[in-house]
Amino acid sequence: MSTTVPLVYSEEVREALHERRPVVALESNVITHGLKYPHNAETAHRVEAAVRKGGSVPATICVEDGAIRVGMTERDIERFASETGIPKVSSRDLPVVLARGGRGATTVASSLVAAELAGIPFFSSAGLGGVHRGAETTMDVSSDLIQLTRSKVAVVCAGAKMILDLKLTMEYLETQCVPVISYGSDDFPAFYCASSGVRSPHRIDDEDLIARVVATHWAAGHPGGVVLTTPPRAEDAVDPAEAEAAITDALARAERDGVSGQGLTKYLMHAVDKATGGRTAQANMAVLISTAEVGGRLAAAYARHLAEQD
Repeated sequence: MSTTVPLVYSEEVREALHERRPVVALESNVITHGLKYPHNAETAHRVEAAVRKGGSVPATICVEDGAIRVGMTERDIERFASETGIPKVSSRDLPVVLARGGRGATTVASSLVAAELAGIPFFSSAGLGGVHRGAETTMDVSSDLIQLTRSKVAVVCAGAKMILDLKLTMEYLETQCVPVISYGSDDFPAFYCASSGVRSPHRIDDEDLIARVVATHWAAGHPGGVVLTTPPRAEDAVDPAEAEAAITDALARAERDGVSGQGLTKYLMHAVDKATGGRTAQANMAVLISTAEVGGRLAAAYARHLAEQD
């Protein structure tokens, strides 16, 4: 007997996919593990509105009652935003939570799994996980990168978090044959910083050409995704030198306090936000929204490309 993964679509997302209109998948982890209520719900609605502004239908993904919900209603978002104790579900946790009939908020990695199962080729997030600093001894590499090599989903993001080793992150993506294309900049961005200091292998500002690149990547038989980066807006960006100084200080304090493993990212993000007077948290929100709009535009361009091939 074969086992299938239950998918529950919102009416809007089901109709959009049936009509072959562009859809952008979104993670729900930013609702449950980001800002406090009600700001988390407000931000989620603004992110969905940005996808619509870009010309696509948003599909925020979560897990509930042992099923992947593809497209959260306003009521769903409100519940997830206001309730406490909803676990974060990565791709490794997904089969356990589904089989147990549980619920959870999806990360980048689990959202990629869900998006491919749901037939949604585009996903938007503020930033990817990556290779952590010191990974040569800790082997700490985000599951986001692993899942990118397995799921045929194009990821639109503002690069990866500044707290990571971004040179090693780019090396990993190159080794795994994951195309990285920067839209609107020459460099690989660093989340709330416009540049990581690492040159992007490709810059393409033509949305229709990006759509053709994504389609060609999959037509060539590659099993994984494509990373499409867009930098934060100039008015939202944080100075890289200031962010790096705060990260260096936070890393030293984390080692002193014995913080490591899964708790390190949250510790560093909080420390850097405090050091910058809350500006990195504000930039994080702004990047979620600006990236979602670009994701909507690129997904729309991809849908046009598919329509032209029919």
